[in-house]
Amino acid sequence: MKPRRTTSRPTNRAAQLAAAGLVTAFALTVTLAAPAGSAAAAPREPGSGTAIATATDGVTHEENDRVPEGAVWTQHYFPSSDGSDTELHADVLLPEGLAEGEKVPVILSAGAYFGHAGEIVPEGHERSGPSARFQDFMKGTDLFAKGYAFVMVDTRGFGGSTGCLDFGGPGDRADVRAAIDWSADRPWSTGAVGMYGKSFDALTGLIGNNVDRDALKAVVAQEPVWDAYRLIHSNGVPRPNVVATATTYNAIAAMPGMKDDDARYRANADYEKKHPECFAENSDGYRIADPADRYWTERDQSEKAEGTDTPLFFTQGFTESNTKPEGMREFLANHRGPKRGWLGPWDHVRGNEKDEKGRLAMGRAGWFEETMSFYDQYLKGQKPTADHPPYAVQDSTGAWRAQKTWPEADRSVTVPLGDGVYVDNGKAPESFVVRSRPLDRPTRITGTPRISMTAEGEGNVMVKLYDVAEDGKAVMFDEQVSRLDADRPALDLKSADWTLDAGHTLAVEIGTIGTGDWLDTPSRQTVRIKNARLHLALDDPSDDTPTAGERAPYLDTYISAYTTRLPAGKPTFTFPAPKNRTTTAP
Repeated sequence: MKPRRTTSRPTNRAAQLAAAGLVTAFALTVTLAAPAGSAAAAPREPGSGTAIATATDGVTHEENDRVPEGAVWTQHYFPSSDGSDTELHADVLLPEGLAEGEKVPVILSAGAYFGHAGEIVPEGHERSGPSARFQDFMKGTDLFAKGYAFVMVDTRGFGGSTGCLDFGGPGDRADVRAAIDWSADRPWSTGAVGMYGKSFDALTGLIGNNVDRDALKAVVAQEPVWDAYRLIHSNGVPRPNVVATATTYNAIAAMPGMKDDDARYRANADYEKKHPECFAENSDGYRIADPADRYWTERDQSEKAEGTDTPLFFTQGFTESNTKPEGMREFLANHRGPKRGWLGPWDHVRGNEKDEKGRLAMGRAGWFEETMSFYDQYLKGQKPTADHPPYAVQDSTGAWRAQKTWPEADRSVTVPLGDGVYVDNGKAPESFVVRSRPLDRPTRITGTPRISMTAEGEGNVMVKLYDVAEDGKAVMFDEQVSRLDADRPALDLKSADWTLDAGHTLAVEIGTIGTGDWLDTPSRQTVRIKNARLHLALDDPSDDTPTAGERAPYLDTYISAYTTRLPAGKPTFTFPAPKNRTTTAP
């Protein structure tokens, strides 16, 4: 069935849930950490009965059960790098028993979700302590026994940091730069820093790559935001999260410190009480519809990646409902360093995440092992002991393949779609559909499909691609919308990796915006489309190199939700077969 059209704003709870993965900081003297052996002297806030970490006194799991086993927790404050009065807060976890003078490489995560009270809303903790956001990673990798430190930095506006929240803008860049340099310069640090995150703190990992610090040796980014504009708008058309995401991050920034947090933390957490303009500025920025506005160009990580080379290991779901694969191809093309990726048909999940039945959400085992191999290689200089493929990709059949890069294509083609007409009234099915003749052989559409056309009339356009089986069932596997502000619009769809079986047809629907993922304003005008052309990268599945992995459980959920039947019609074009292997793709 097609998703129902959304016409109302999300509730506060819906906004919180939508931001759970994404969403789908006074300059003072830097304090230094004492050796972890001083943990026994940890002070206690009056009446708390719980050890509270400081920069000089560390706390273990035995003293505070919010501290991961095998780690010692300290807290620190240091200035951002932009010359402002923004002060950043860091929770540092060092291996327990680390000797004085001993140094370890650092895994850094920076972002909005490390507040002591909770990630998105207060979580009812009885005592203050470091965030558990990535304790799955620490425990699953046995991180501290392997000789790594883990540092969590609150970017401006969040947790124990001052300043107005900045959603991946210049302020966040300054904070990430400061966090990398500070982590590399600690007396317990080897000077080698890696970044780790998912969603927002995967976005800050991309920012880390883009600020180009020598100390940053590797980035692991799960389901990142490649281009903030395309998370919130599509070619001038806002998504529902234009309100929900802004509201959610404002609420996170407004969370107070806990009663047993130190006075400095509590004062920094209350920054927004004295600066209510922070919330207005954040919300106003999201509403800017023009992608060329400086607000958004400052937040386009794909463009800022030009010429960068920090080794990158990332994941991306092609069927993501949150941080969609938009801007990914541009980032990968602009990034010149080593890259490794897991790509496939999953939603907003971590590499190690499992569903309620215990199945790996991405379908591929070994996330922690491969991640640590990546860090060991680039932070410790250790040669990998296993031969991991640069890219492990699962397509719409559920099969995994290994390849050297993504996308890999046998052929780039342009498919003529012809002309059509519709009324931009915001109601499905006000559109026209063009079909191919049945395919002679399985053919994969990969890379980023692009459509060009001439349009007469103002309003909106929506383009959808369907895989139509011989029984007439059609699965929508790609879509995009745009305002028709130019005579000859051309727009990229989402990046895709979808295989059409022999006997199936490709259907392209062009019309008004008739589904609920956008807050469009219909023009009510008649729109005439002329000379529509679809530009595709095609790949032949017959020469795939298989690699380990199972079918992602979400693939069946997605197919069920996006299967429909299209109106009957005759095919008008022949779909080309893939041939002439190249690595060129749209």
